[in-house]
Amino acid sequence: MKKTKIVCSIGLHQTDEEIKQMLQNGMNVARFDLGSLSYDYCEKMIAKVRDIASKLGLVCGIMVENSGPTLRVGTLDNGHITLKEGSEIEIYNKPRVGTKEGFSILYSNLLKDVREGTHLLFGDATAELEVTAKMTETLICKVVKGGELTNKEIVHIPTIHLSAPYVSQKDRDDIAFAHRLGVDFLALSFVRSHEDILDITDALIEEDDEHIQLIAKIENKQSLEDIDAIINLCDGIMIARGDLGIEVSLERLPGIQKQIVKKAHLANKLAIVSTEMLTSMMVSTIPTRAEISDIYNAVMDSVDAVCLNKETSLGNHPVESVQMMTNIIEVAEEELDYGKILRDMNVTDLQDVTSSIAYSVVDMANHLNIKGIILATNTGYTAKKMSMFRPPVPVVATSPDDQTVSSLTLHYGIYPTKTKHFLTTDEIVIGCKKVITKELSLKEKDLVIITGGFPATAGYTNFMKVEEL
Repeated sequence: MKKTKIVCSIGLHQTDEEIKQMLQNGMNVARFDLGSLSYDYCEKMIAKVRDIASKLGLVCGIMVENSGPTLRVGTLDNGHITLKEGSEIEIYNKPRVGTKEGFSILYSNLLKDVREGTHLLFGDATAELEVTAKMTETLICKVVKGGELTNKEIVHIPTIHLSAPYVSQKDRDDIAFAHRLGVDFLALSFVRSHEDILDITDALIEEDDEHIQLIAKIENKQSLEDIDAIINLCDGIMIARGDLGIEVSLERLPGIQKQIVKKAHLANKLAIVSTEMLTSMMVSTIPTRAEISDIYNAVMDSVDAVCLNKETSLGNHPVESVQMMTNIIEVAEEELDYGKILRDMNVTDLQDVTSSIAYSVVDMANHLNIKGIILATNTGYTAKKMSMFRPPVPVVATSPDDQTVSSLTLHYGIYPTKTKHFLTTDEIVIGCKKVITKELSLKEKDLVIITGGFPATAGYTNFMKVEEL
């Protein structure tokens, strides 16, 4: 059973059978982009994912992504226009149907923020404009690099800091939607600074939501300037290499990824790597060797999760993509030195009983022939602590609370499952042994570690026990 989790983006054309097979093949979290999908569609599909997972006896977390301060091209005539290198074109600050003479960018502070000489990049930097003049309601631009523009194409302006507030009314609507549906993770698009995290947190407080975990997407140059503060304020980070690779030089991207993953580990936050991990499998059933190496190296850096985007939302082989990613993860994890990972953490200051027990459980699992770990948790706190220490075997986390169960779907090595509320230590031990035997297909004489707390107090674990099945 793999320990690195898989996030899959859900698109407009997923069938019930595809979702079922993606879950069976290793999808742990389903991601929905509220910037491109309607609320009605997302609500229907979220219910469908949960229902199919439940029928399979699996748990699938739900992640939604807010719209964020994303700059996008407005509506274009026939859905696209062609930019010719060397030509001149206007950009409007109000909605108009775009033609070869000009088009709109949907950002109210555009004229305020840009200046003459500013370069605008479109999509995957397939087209580039330079601002040559600022008028009252338009920008005059020269086409530096020609290319095709399509409706809602993303616009990058790496050299400026956007002045508009991070949380728009659309973002508030996104948050209200996420709260109403009880989603587990909110991925924050185009985070610029830690202040954006604070603004989102305030909006969640207004919704009285204490469940949603915040995943900051690192996808622009500005966020790198405040990366430490961003990591400290969120629950995890997602390195969105597609957009980030437009705003920083491509040759720097692997180093940036490794640095951010390391910072997230040191801060005990989730680390997710995303974008172009199996792009070739959008059309092919076999990935490139470079893609295999990319996933392998992410696993060897012990990230919590890897993410499939277009591979599952738009590609021809979503089911095969998930299976291939699972296969690569499982092989890579066999080669991880979990004892070294724990030693390299150089843990010297465990300030509470729960952290000490979580560390001791993982350390013991590294030294004994342990086949699995099972813990009883009410809030998920102990499970998250244990995940932080990178257990060498799967951890089955039992809880009577639905939200606690789904909240653990992104955490490394943790496989949550719903059980009844255990009232005594004997109930915990007996109940946990039954659950782990079933969940991990263990056999008689296998050694497992059982841990939990009694009395059952939130965030309090006070015993561990090695048991032979």
